[in-house]
Amino acid sequence: MSRIGKQPVQIPKGVEVKFEGRNFTAKGPKGTLTKILPFGVEVKLDQDAITVLPPTRPKETTAMQGLTRSLINNIVAGVFEGFEKQLDMEGVGYRAFLRGSSLELHVGFSKPFDFKVPEGISAEVDGNNRITISGVDKEKVGQIAADLRAIRPPEPYKGKGIRYVGEYVRRKAGKAAIK
Repeated sequence: MSRIGKQPVQIPKGVEVKFEGRNFTAKGPKGTLTKILPFGVEVKLDQDAITVLPPTRPKETTAMQGLTRSLINNIVAGVFEGFEKQLDMEGVGYRAFLRGSSLELHVGFSKPFDFKVPEGISAEVDGNNRITISGVDKEKVGQIAADLRAIRPPEPYKGKGIRYVGEYVRRKAGKAAIK
């Protein structure tokens, strides 16, 4: 039995929740999200909380209870508060510019890298080297941040690259000079 799956998801004021078959929809001040929930799990909607009931066939769908509860919690939190990830760029000449709906990244390549920001996700550039990705869908925000980081991941010798704010990059010593 899942410990996370047993906990109810509280519905904040200002958030409307609907179930239609396996489709779960939440509407809040930040936007609207819809997700298709996995098979085998029942969801009970109370006045101010959502409870995910244990599966009827434990061997096949036990893991789905915790997954379903986490998906519902992320949707409710996203439409109420939203999610954001911040990235830092370190390196000489590394900078970013926002041009319409795309990010122009100068990260040590011969040409600037243009990254299209999809709909539903907003990007901001603070200064020249801090990028903030925000949106209501936690999965999309995390994937866009990971895609940006993958353009130039931090390298261990000089620490140059794109990294998450607060990410620790273990540094290596370079070659020792022979005398």
